[in-house]
Amino acid sequence: MSLSDAKIATTIPGLGFIQHYGKNLLANILRVGPVPQHVAFIMDGNRRFAKQNHQETREGHNAGFQSLSHILELCYNTGIKVVTVYAFSIENFNRTPYEVDSLMEITKTRLLQIIERGDLVDQYGISVRVLGNRKLLRPDIIEAIEKVTKMSENNTKAVLNVCFPYTSRDDITTSIKSIVSLVEKGDIDPSDIDQDLLESHMYFRETPPLDILVRTSGVERFSDFMIWQANDGTMIEFTPTLWPEFTPWKMFWILLKWGFQKQTNSDKDI
Repeated sequence: MSLSDAKIATTIPGLGFIQHYGKNLLANILRVGPVPQHVAFIMDGNRRFAKQNHQETREGHNAGFQSLSHILELCYNTGIKVVTVYAFSIENFNRTPYEVDSLMEITKTRLLQIIERGDLVDQYGISVRVLGNRKLLRPDIIEAIEKVTKMSENNTKAVLNVCFPYTSRDDITTSIKSIVSLVEKGDIDPSDIDQDLLESHMYFRETPPLDILVRTSGVERFSDFMIWQANDGTMIEFTPTLWPEFTPWKMFWILLKWGFQKQTNSDKDI
């Protein structure tokens, strides 16, 4: 949906009710079959969306966060337990100071809105977890993160992982440093180091295996996101749609495809 289409759509009477009913209908259809437990998104295309619609980059990121709220509603309504989003890569610090500051402020504002408005968090019992290298963040951003995680820490029905700032290389490096520190203290023996121990010190140590990884905007690479976690059992879905235009309907088809593949594989094992 383009910006002009979105403006026209908002004038249609009862559109909000229709959209809400439609998302519930899609979720009910998906719940009939297998449901993934962990879905991740590389939310790419915000800047191109802004450029195409003659907007500032900041407005593209704002549109992206609006798209995220609709996708989250479908996912949790379907029964997905964990959703992980790539909100900010460590590599993004190489962008212009203006865009970095804008991204920081937008993420801070949206994190606080998730809690203050509380509709989505309360309805689905979501625990918000911010995963990444907090040493790279400003004190006010860290304060906002701690507030959000504290206010939702007792929720146990679902999880929203916000990777901010994150890269897989940093995740693995941080795990290795943590294990080395334990070895130096004598808490573990070097011979005990294996894949399971490495995973137990990563940011995603408390999450189920990754079922689906979606990247929007037509770019077909991981961009250093969840490289360790994406395995043979993960369905990788690259879509040409820009993230602000990625609708619940498009996500419905991805989930339907995953469920069909899962069911087909199960039938083969019988």
